[in-house]
Amino acid sequence: MDIFNALMAGFATAITPVNLLWALVGCALGTAVGVLPGIGPAVAVAMLLPITAKVDVTASMIFFSGIYYGAMYGGSTTSILLNTPGETASMVTAMEGNKMAKSGRAGAALATAAIGSFVAGTFATVVVTLFAPFVADFAVKLGPPEYFMLMVLAFTTVSAVLGQSSLRGMTSLFVGLAAGLVGMDQISGAARYTGGQMELLDGIDIVLVAVGLFAVAEVLYAAIYEGKVEESQNKLTRVHMTKRDWKRSWPAWLRGTVIGTPFGCIPAGGTEIPTFLSYATEKKLAKGEHKAEFGKQGAIEGVAGPEAANNATVTAALIPLLTLGIPTSNTTAVLLGAFQNYGINPGPQLFTSSATLVWALIASLYIGNLMLLVLNLPMVGLWVKLLKIPRPQLYAGILIFATVGAYGMRQSAFDLFLLYGIGVLGVIMRRFDFPTAPVVVGMILGPLAEAQMRNAVSIGEGSWWIFLQRPMSLTLIIIVLSVLIVPRVLKRMSDVKQASQPASAG
Repeated sequence: MDIFNALMAGFATAITPVNLLWALVGCALGTAVGVLPGIGPAVAVAMLLPITAKVDVTASMIFFSGIYYGAMYGGSTTSILLNTPGETASMVTAMEGNKMAKSGRAGAALATAAIGSFVAGTFATVVVTLFAPFVADFAVKLGPPEYFMLMVLAFTTVSAVLGQSSLRGMTSLFVGLAAGLVGMDQISGAARYTGGQMELLDGIDIVLVAVGLFAVAEVLYAAIYEGKVEESQNKLTRVHMTKRDWKRSWPAWLRGTVIGTPFGCIPAGGTEIPTFLSYATEKKLAKGEHKAEFGKQGAIEGVAGPEAANNATVTAALIPLLTLGIPTSNTTAVLLGAFQNYGINPGPQLFTSSATLVWALIASLYIGNLMLLVLNLPMVGLWVKLLKIPRPQLYAGILIFATVGAYGMRQSAFDLFLLYGIGVLGVIMRRFDFPTAPVVVGMILGPLAEAQMRNAVSIGEGSWWIFLQRPMSLTLIIIVLSVLIVPRVLKRMSDVKQASQPASAG
């Protein structure tokens, strides 16, 4: 009952005209970002962070959340019509959706993607509503040793999951941790690693890092490494589904939702695994003529299931972000930066210290899902017109937004040099497949982890054994070691098995 009352209070805040307007703008912008290939939600949120600095925190977070899940809806449009996934999550949708479009069934593919996203997003929002408070209540009971190990788990999972390799992920993480050390020491007040620059005494602003690594680096990378791409667009047919399409789609929506939601809840997310898993499930369960459509004319189940899994994962990922402060993707890492930009640290205390914000945000997810259904079904023709915007002008606009926003924060020329320096670092990281999200996570959580580590050692009277003496802390250490060791052991066993097969065959 307490959850219901809190949610109703959240709706009361979310349905105010101003917040509804921000939700609508966020959803519309998110859909546009999803439709435009090459611009992900992380870029959009990072680019708009400085511009929304003076906006009310609740309205701002509702706006950013709208961009976050709106982009997941919009990404299916580009995948189906152009076979150009804007996000890795849309890669699976492109496999069958583009085949359907070439077979003259683009409308049915777009419809099942939009409705499946709505069904999965709504279900996952219910999960967030029911379970996030319990996770937060449990996490509140943790002390400094547990908090520190929880952050170590966040570092481990984020660097391991988001990178092409664990080594690259860890390298990116240490870059972020090093950047987080710049500025005044939290406890002693001494200046650290500032190089004599007065502007660095307050540390490196997380907004500059997010904008530089995502928005500026994206544009510079495209300008340097991506040539002109000729794209052929499939014809958009009327967006509707036949009775047969509905009959084939709804079981796939439900299966995709059930597959995707748990992957969002665990702090080691990513949408690639659940979407591919959903696609494999649909392909395996298909029979007769339906099975023959996979990879040829395009099977509607191959669009419905993965799109549902994608949106369920994305929405449920708010549980580890809000309750533990652990992001599981590039966009949630930037959202973590957006919270900190307002002086708010997501974690167990968030549900008590910022209850109004949290419940308004959760309520806005229900509202946003309805808005997105309306925006994506009748108005899909409008979004398709966005694909006609020339890429050079689009990227130039992003750079202007990023530069003006960064300069507007402190009117400092030093910030602009820093912004473009970080942008160049982002280009180098992208060029050599180093993930950028661990840098943001390391910067945000690094100083917090340092403070908790010092507090934990103080509790242990200078002894590091405190981390092994407390059951929950010890459990988290075991989980961290498992995350690091188990995948390598499994890969090693798989390699040995593959190596032995030819020998045994011979």
